[in-house]
Amino acid sequence: MDPITQFVAGGKIPVGQWGRNFFDFLTNNFAWFFDSLADGLTAFLGGIVNLLLMLPPIALVLAIAALAYALKRSWKLSVGVIVGLLFIINQGLWRETVETLVLVVAAATTSMAIGVPIGIWAAHNPRVYRVLQPILDLMQTLPTFVYLIPVLILFGLGIAPGMIVTVIFAMPAPIRLTYLGITSVPKPMLEAGQAFGATKRQLLWKVELPSATPAIMAGLTQCIMLSLSMVVIAALIGANGLGRPVVRALNTVNIPLGLEAGLAIVILAIILDRMARIGKDPSR
Repeated sequence: MDPITQFVAGGKIPVGQWGRNFFDFLTNNFAWFFDSLADGLTAFLGGIVNLLLMLPPIALVLAIAALAYALKRSWKLSVGVIVGLLFIINQGLWRETVETLVLVVAAATTSMAIGVPIGIWAAHNPRVYRVLQPILDLMQTLPTFVYLIPVLILFGLGIAPGMIVTVIFAMPAPIRLTYLGITSVPKPMLEAGQAFGATKRQLLWKVELPSATPAIMAGLTQCIMLSLSMVVIAALIGANGLGRPVVRALNTVNIPLGLEAGLAIVILAIILDRMARIGKDPSR
């Protein structure tokens, strides 16, 4: 080893130890907060899962199909929802699908509720976006398995850490796309609103948000797809759902089980994507 390399490698910066000390500090001083948050999320999400599972599967299938028709006014989409969910029931994966559906909807809703306001704030304040940009890059490029270590330390196993990991992974999409939508509003539209005496709040609600709606809805669909991509990862930290049979199939090299669970995830992804897209379904 040459002297320069030896010098650089010899004085290792203890980044890992600093991280461990930081998380030790959090667990020693704020364990009550993280435990309360995990217990609250587990009780809330578990309660919704149990409530949905109390309903007859056919009734829930018809309710989701009716919601799809109400959103898109497409009977073809409703029929596709019914056929896809009946196939999942036929494969014996209904409970896992409901658990995954609750996790994905909760994570996507939370990501949008946090991400859209942050995106609006960043669009109106360039300094905020300059600070956010490296953080968002880190959130999107950091390997997902790295998220599991601190989340497991702080929240333990279960559906709560699974949701938290999913929110962290999916949140950059609505932030970036909301920022893009707001900053892409044509200046003549803003100038026209200002000429009519609109306040900043009126410009936001009546000009910027309507113009940015396609980008924001694209952020929602990205959120849903990213949340579904975390299903298997979340199963590794105790979150039930369709990721659990995938992990079991991987551990036992069970090709039929893996194929069944994989198809169920694909069907659920297609249903949620079609329902979340803006506008009516042109194929109806």
